Amino acid sequence: MATVYLNGDFLPVDQAKVSVLDRGFLFGDGVYEVIPVYGGRLLRLEHHLQRLQNSLDAIGLVNPRSDGQWTDIFHALIQQNPSTDHSLYLQVTRGVAPKRDHAYPQETRPTVFVMVNPLKPMDKQELAQGVEAITLDDIRWRACNIKATALLANAMLRNQAVERGAAEAILIRDGMVTEGAASNVFVIRKGELLTPPKGPLLLPGITRDLVLELASENGMPAQEVEIPEASLHKADEIWLTSSTREILPVVKLDGVAVGNGEAGPIWQGMIDIYQDYKDRFRRGEI
Repeated sequence: MATVYLNGDFLPVDQAKVSVLDRGFLFGDGVYEVIPVYGGRLLRLEHHLQRLQNSLDAIGLVNPRSDGQWTDIFHALIQQNPSTDHSLYLQVTRGVAPKRDHAYPQETRPTVFVMVNPLKPMDKQELAQGVEAITLDDIRWRACNIKATALLANAMLRNQAVERGAAEAILIRDGMVTEGAASNVFVIRKGELLTPPKGPLLLPGITRDLVLELASENGMPAQEVEIPEASLHKADEIWLTSSTREILPVVKLDGVAVGNGEAGPIWQGMIDIYQDYKDRFRRGEI
C-alpha cells in the first residue's frame, strides 16, 4: 500500500485523514504542485518550488516548509514508494478553522499533504498517435496563474471534452487562446512555435518553459504571442504540454484534422530533443 505524507507523518494512504472543517475541503482554499520524478531525480525542482511559493504568496499563505524540508519529504516518499518514475503531488491548504467563514481565519495551521504515484514511461510511438481536442469558452476565474486546488471549472471543461470523445479542451477567452483545461498549448505555423504569453489567464507551465528553452538551444524559432482562435484552426501542428503528459500532439480539433491529421515533423524533432534531455537528466548530466 502506498505511503503518503500528511502534516509531519509518513503513513499508509488509507490511514491519512483530514478534518471536514479543513478549508481545502470547504472552500478549495489551497494550492498544489505536480513534479515529475525520473530515475529518483525531481525534474526542475527549483522551478516547481518557486511556483509553489508564488501561489502561496498570491493567496496570503506562509510556506509551511523550507525548500530543504520539502526536498527531504519528497526523497523520503520516493524511497518508500519504489518505482522507476513517479508523479509527485503536493498540496497545501489553509488548514482547519473553528467555523466555516469565507474570511481568512487567523493563526490556522496549514494542512500539508504529499503523495507519489508511478509515472508511466512515455513511448514516442504511442505519443505520436496524438489526441483529439475541442475548443470551449474559458469560463474560469481571472487568476489562473495561481495553481489553486479549486479546479471545478477545469474539471467541467475537461469533462465536456471527454463526453465528446476528445482528450482535452483548448480554452478561448475574448477570441484568444489561453491554455488547455489541464495543459499549456503550442501552435506551430510555418515552422515557428507559438504559445500564449504568461499572465493571469494561464498557468506558467514548467514543461511549457522547458520546451521554449529547448527550442532556443536547438535553433527552433519560438515566441510567446497572443494566438487568435482563427489561427488555432489554421495551425500546421498543435501541441499540449504538461508535467505528466509531456508534449502531446493534437491531430484533430473540433472534428477537423490538424495539418495532415498526424503528428507533425516539428513535434517529431522536439520530442526527440525532449526525450534526450530526460535521458541526460536521469544520468545526472543535467
